[in-house]
Amino acid sequence: MNHTIHFTVNGEPFTLSVASHHTLLQVLREQLVLTGVKNGCEAGECGACTVLMNGEPVNSCLVLAPEADGATIVTVEGLAHDSQLDPLQEAFVAAGATQCGFCTPGILINSRALLDRNPDPTDAEIRAALVGNLCRCTGYIRIIDAVKAAAHAQREVQP
Repeated sequence: MNHTIHFTVNGEPFTLSVASHHTLLQVLREQLVLTGVKNGCEAGECGACTVLMNGEPVNSCLVLAPEADGATIVTVEGLAHDSQLDPLQEAFVAAGATQCGFCTPGILINSRALLDRNPDPTDAEIRAALVGNLCRCTGYIRIIDAVKAAAHAQREVQP
């Protein structure tokens, strides 16, 4: 059975026909071709598919597409504005925190959600925010350093 959903993705409104059994992950990747949302485990275990849904991080592999009706979604592609990387993305590049890059979109989304809630997180708070993101390449040190650097840069520009 198909459903018509209306939602906003990265600031752009969409109306799509989606199968009731398709996940938000499938719709974002296959219908909207937003391939920054990674298909990792499809079980909510790795965090590679994390997006912001109404401002909260969710594993898009666990959200049925019809549940996104009326939602505002932000993917990693939506972090940059006017061809300018988000300061968090810049910090990841500068710190060498991307490694192979497969987990990076989900980690960036969870990190952005953390910094939006808490502009000065501790190492423990950063680790807690990223507990659902599996990275097989690093010990997370460069990731934590990048989040701290982005937090510092963000505080510098805010009044």
